[in-house]
Order: sequence, then C-alpha cells, then structure tokens
Amino acid sequence: MTGALQGVKVLEIGSYVTGPYAGMLLGDLGADVTKIENKPYGDPFRGWGRTILNPTFCSLNRSKKSITLNLKTREARDIFLSLADVIIENLRTGSVDGLGVGYETVRARNPRIIYCSISGFGSEGPYSQLPTYDTIGQAMGGLLSLLTDLDDPNPWVSPWPTT
Repeated sequence: MTGALQGVKVLEIGSYVTGPYAGMLLGDLGADVTKIENKPYGDPFRGWGRTILNPTFCSLNRSKKSITLNLKTREARDIFLSLADVIIENLRTGSVDGLGVGYETVRARNPRIIYCSISGFGSEGPYSQLPTYDTIGQAMGGLLSLLTDLDDPNPWVSPWPTT
C-alpha cells in the first residue's frame, strides 16, 4: 500500500519532539523523509535516558533516513537545497538564516518549496530568540501549577538505582 505523499521529498532539520513529530507524520503518509543531523552526535534526543537509543527518539524518527551535513559549507547547502520538496525545521529563530537555508534563500532557489518553521515563541517578540520546550510552555501558561503540588513540589524520583 502506498501513502498519499509517496514521492514527496521532505528534509527535516529538527531535534527533540516537534520537528521530528511533524516529519514522522509526513513519513507515515508515505513521504520520503530525510533527517539532517550534525556531527558527531546527531540529534541530542538520541542519548536521553538509560538505553543506547532513546525509545521516544526511535518512535519519532521511524521510517526516516538520516544523514549528517555541515550546513555551514556551501557544498552541504547545495546538497541540502537539491533534496527537498518540503523542509521542516524547529531550530531557534534565525538559526536557519545563519546556516544559509532560511525560507527566503530556499524560496529563491525553489519557488515551489513548502517550508514549515516551528517555534515555541514565534519569530518576533521579546521571547523569540529563546529556546522552549513543552514544560516551559506549561509553566508560562499556568498549566504547570495545576500539575504540581505547590505545598510539596518534590521532583519525580526515578525507580531505577543511580549507581
């Protein structure tokens, strides 16, 4: 069985959850998704936890190819720009522009590009340059106060021994 997006080439410059999740959904629909990672370690989410490969990382990156490209080099940017119909990125605001693969640059080369830029705080405003994760969004929105016992805010204690 083929997916609705068979033949669509997606490049994902994403780490942790939001970018990889978007890429995973497109891959589930049949797109050819290639994850772009940095040397030497790749996505920082790979090594979280007590296993060699984080199970969440594995689930979010299923059915993807993964390559390393140093986008600071012209050769790598040329390779990158030749591979995509769709780009997904969830780097800190402005990072892709600094790498030479921001929307305006990519669109000048490929006017039909679909470019998905994911940001916790948006591209403008006082927090736009800050990184963010789900927990920060919960805290800033007040939800975390509903999920925490304010009289006894003990952190979760792991059931696994630390030695």
